[in-house]
Amino acid sequence: MQSFVIEGGHPLQGTIRPQGAKNEALQVISATLLTKETVVIENIPKILDVTNLILLLMDMGVDVAKRGANTYSFCAANINEKYLETKEFVKKCSALRGSVLMIGPLLTRLGKAVVAKPGGDKIGRRRLDTHFLGFKNLGASFRHNDENDTFEIHAPGDKRLKGAYTLLDEASVTGTANVIMAAVLAEGTTTIYNAACEPYIQQLCRMLNKMGAKISGISSNLLTIEGVEELHGTDHMVLPDMIEVGSFIGMAAMVGKGIRIENVSIKNLGNIVDTFRRLGIRIEEVDDDLFIPEQHHYLVESFIDGTIMTISDAPWPGLTPDLISVLLVVATQARGSVLFHQKMFESRLFFVDKLIDMGAQIILCDPHRAVVVGHDHQKKLRAQRMTSPDIRAGIALLIAALSAEGTSTIANIAQIDRGYENIEARLNALGAHITRTK
Repeated sequence: MQSFVIEGGHPLQGTIRPQGAKNEALQVISATLLTKETVVIENIPKILDVTNLILLLMDMGVDVAKRGANTYSFCAANINEKYLETKEFVKKCSALRGSVLMIGPLLTRLGKAVVAKPGGDKIGRRRLDTHFLGFKNLGASFRHNDENDTFEIHAPGDKRLKGAYTLLDEASVTGTANVIMAAVLAEGTTTIYNAACEPYIQQLCRMLNKMGAKISGISSNLLTIEGVEELHGTDHMVLPDMIEVGSFIGMAAMVGKGIRIENVSIKNLGNIVDTFRRLGIRIEEVDDDLFIPEQHHYLVESFIDGTIMTISDAPWPGLTPDLISVLLVVATQARGSVLFHQKMFESRLFFVDKLIDMGAQIILCDPHRAVVVGHDHQKKLRAQRMTSPDIRAGIALLIAALSAEGTSTIANIAQIDRGYENIEARLNALGAHITRTK
């Protein structure tokens, strides 16, 4: 197991560029399974989850070629269907949560798919009911395989799904993406209501339309998909990762002496920037860059009636739950108090006990709510030995360690590597002192 050793107290300064969006990359790479023609995708991040998905596609018979530093071509003309029935395939899928996004493409193209319990972050229950119910509405049937504890999903007898009206039980991003990919080759028209409408879902829909799909209602929660016989190849550019942008804003607020974040695609950040401003963080928008000057103090806003600021997550265009951990750490050095309400995952706030050990003033009210009383930079956090429970808590603990007095250690950094590309080298270039050790 690898760890980060972080010498805190070193200010960061300079320019950094966000990687390609992890969540979008997992979706559009999976969508290459929908066609026999070549799809070229640019700005793919070099992170563990994406790399493992690409390797899994290669094992399945997909011809993958590296065209540039972050550009790959995918040609799924010859999928090895027998491999999809092996224990090796099931084992690899169970270790990679992103593999769940292959179900829709495989089901609609091949007429069958296998579902293993996916791996990923330990942030509470992450059910797949939305995916299953969506496939069932399109005519799929399910059978549990007791031998390897998997579900086998089959299209109707003619191997083609049937378009239908679908009301998703929740606005799940991966659930929406899976049903969209299953519906594009289905017979007839599919309507998806209560669809997730994040920028990455919009990007997936636009790429599929360039491949020949007929999707309307993009950017809304009501999508209409007219099924087509086949899709063809295309080129696609992945957006910058909004979660990494938010993480860099948090680092700049805590330990920055002036940091510019380049090419962030401001129009696709939603209310991320404004949420940091609620904590008092000064952020300047310059063209498509963000500049965060040194923050000697930042004062938490209150609501118009004077009540305590509450920050909560919600489906898009609400605040992404992936940034609650970062915002919470930033609040530990604010002037004022703030209540964080993590609504969408029940275990994501449990990492705050590490911050409390570091000297942060946090009251964990229940699995979903925490009150942070800021130190206003009058009292620094203390260095600690910690373990990363998931990607976002891991980066939040890294930010805390960068601002702390002394040397901290964060174990299980494979969790951080799943979502952040070469993070220690990029931060060390700004002035951080981070060492990777075994």
